[in-house]
Amino acid sequence: MTARRFRRIAGRTGFYLSVAVLISPALLVFLWMLSLSLKNEVDNMAFPPVFIPNPPTLANFVDVFEKNDFLTYSINSVIVSFSATGLALLLGVPAGFGIAKTKATRAAALIMIARVTPGLSYLIPLFLLFQFFELSGTLWPLVITHLVITVPIVVWVMIGFFEGLPGELEEAALVDGATIWQAFRHVALPLARPGITVSTILAFIFSWNNFIFGVVLAGRETRTLPVAVYNVLTFEQVSWGPLAAAALLVTAPVLLLTLFAQKQIVAGLTAGGVKGG
Repeated sequence: MTARRFRRIAGRTGFYLSVAVLISPALLVFLWMLSLSLKNEVDNMAFPPVFIPNPPTLANFVDVFEKNDFLTYSINSVIVSFSATGLALLLGVPAGFGIAKTKATRAAALIMIARVTPGLSYLIPLFLLFQFFELSGTLWPLVITHLVITVPIVVWVMIGFFEGLPGELEEAALVDGATIWQAFRHVALPLARPGITVSTILAFIFSWNNFIFGVVLAGRETRTLPVAVYNVLTFEQVSWGPLAAAALLVTAPVLLLTLFAQKQIVAGLTAGGVKGG
């Protein structure tokens, strides 16, 4: 009994130590970024480095909003991310259902290829297309290009969930006279809510953090927050305090969303993995 208890304690200790080792680099970077955002430039350039702000200041956050029109960029990011996520769900959930039920493995492989293809591959043709339709400088190019990211995520997650649903439920609905659309809407869709939650969160996070499309396609008034962080950099010098403050403001919504929805993410991914198997 003592040996068993010792092994249990040792295993639990090893697990927590492994987790601490894995998250320590990211945690250290986040804490250092927080420290930079709360110090003045003198302390940020000091050697040896000063980690604890004394006293802490919010001047860097004020500077970001006053000099970079951060509020406008925040509104742009909200509009683009919510629109891209909503459209991705509208297109991706039915597509995932169709691919799962028809066992269209080639279509699923094509979706995966579209997901892993670098975004730069789409930029030149899309840029020329938006110029032709005179959409440059609006938010539409960003919403449309973000679908390249969000739709494959939604489709791929939903395929696993719909493949795991018992086919007898939909067959019973069809026997009772329901159409395939009614079976999808009233039978499959309610059962796939965990997958929809996971795909929504992942699509929003990837859309919110996207940089490459925004820096190329956005105009002066339609830039998103990741591009705004880039704009904090100047040719004269790197202002570490405002840069860290801007990075924190971009990271905060996604970080809070992940923390609040971590149970739903873990439960949804686990359910999809078990069912899909």
